[in-house]
Amino acid sequence: MAGILSLQFEPVLNDLEKNLQKTEKLIEDFKMQNPDKTLDLLIFPEFFTTGVSHAYVDNPMPPDGGAPIKFAANLAKKYKTNIAAGTVVIKESKNLYNTMFVLDRNGETIAKYNKIHLFKYFGGTENERITPGDSPVVVDLDFGKMGLSICFDIKYPLHYRKLAQMGAEFIISPSAWAYLKSIKGQKEQNARIFKALSIARANENLVYFITSNQTGDAGPLGNTGGSAIISPMGDILADAKEDECAIYANIDLEYVRTLKTSTPMAFED
Repeated sequence: MAGILSLQFEPVLNDLEKNLQKTEKLIEDFKMQNPDKTLDLLIFPEFFTTGVSHAYVDNPMPPDGGAPIKFAANLAKKYKTNIAAGTVVIKESKNLYNTMFVLDRNGETIAKYNKIHLFKYFGGTENERITPGDSPVVVDLDFGKMGLSICFDIKYPLHYRKLAQMGAEFIISPSAWAYLKSIKGQKEQNARIFKALSIARANENLVYFITSNQTGDAGPLGNTGGSAIISPMGDILADAKEDECAIYANIDLEYVRTLKTSTPMAFED
């Protein structure tokens, strides 16, 4: 069994320090209330240091992730846990990437994933600023194989099929799943879609699926929340709903390994 902690909060637009403080406080509060819970992995939301803001174009981080990843490294060492540090926008050569960093319990970066499927619909312009990644990533943690995805990747089932074929036993999805506040009913609609897709990605690939989403308002956008930890059979083990909070569950990867030998999978020929 491995203990997973997924964070959900409303970032303060373009305020790095306040967002790092929020991140750390959610972890500290959880540990104070649950001192005996084992932490094997922490997951932060997409754009956890800035919120959804075009300001990252003017202030991208260096290829090593800069201050947010140094912060994450210190947390990894403090809590002796692996961390999937949401996303930060980095600049490599002349390109900007929306990048998730994975750190081990010693605070060392052991994997990076550049978001492949950029949001370019309903007025979204991420694709005009960010260069898409081109390589799916599965990383070996000290307790299991973790597949990486970010937010809008969830609309592309073949991305997850590839991660499962690469050996992923659980898949994470830091997200900023949003809705237009000007459209009546879109919040409920988008929240329903996010949860349905999350359950589908878990079951069709026989993996645990873990989301870490933003919640609250961000200018003309709102974020749906709904971060969840979902079993391979679609059971919702933890659900953040719309709250700023940390959700926790134990995942059993031996269960996944057994399922993969006994249950038909969508990508089998």
